[in-house]
Order: sequence, then C-alpha cells, then structure tokens
Amino acid sequence: MVSININEAKTHLSRLIEAAVAGETVIIARAGKPLVKLTALDTPAANGRRRLGFMSGQYSVPEDFDTMGQSEIEAMFLGEPANHSGSPARIPD
Repeated sequence: MVSININEAKTHLSRLIEAAVAGETVIIARAGKPLVKLTALDTPAANGRRRLGFMSGQYSVPEDFDTMGQSEIEAMFLGEPANHSGSPARIPD
C-alpha cells in the first residue's frame, strides 16, 4: 500500500491509476491524514461472454401488452375520467 499527498497525486495521477489497475492500493492523504483509497474496480473481463436468453421461460408477456390500459390512457388524454370497463366514461351534458 502506497500513501501519497494530494499535490503529488495530482502530478502523477496516471501513474497512480496504473498502479491501482495492477492491484496496488494507493492512499491519498492531506497533511499526513488519509482521505481517499484508490483501488481498481472489480469488473468482468472484456472478453467475457454475455449470457443471452438466461431468463428464457422464467417470465411471460401478455398478448395484449401493447393495448393494456388503452382506454384509461385515452381518457387521460381527452381529459375524461376512466370507468375501467374498457371504454372512457362519458360526462353527461
């Protein structure tokens, strides 16, 4: 673990990042008091395979998904209260 002051960290930021990526932990301090720990992120390898379809069969989309709530949405756009029976309620004149 390396401890370095803020001014030196500003000057050598690229070098410190490379050290962190290589697995070294860098502590950035002000007046000798540790403030920040610089470490590499745990990310998957760039050449890792993506698992497409891994949730296949675990959920279903209803056939009427694209029309669900259509009457309520139309009523909102028209400024009418919806009656939730499939068509917007009509306000009597």
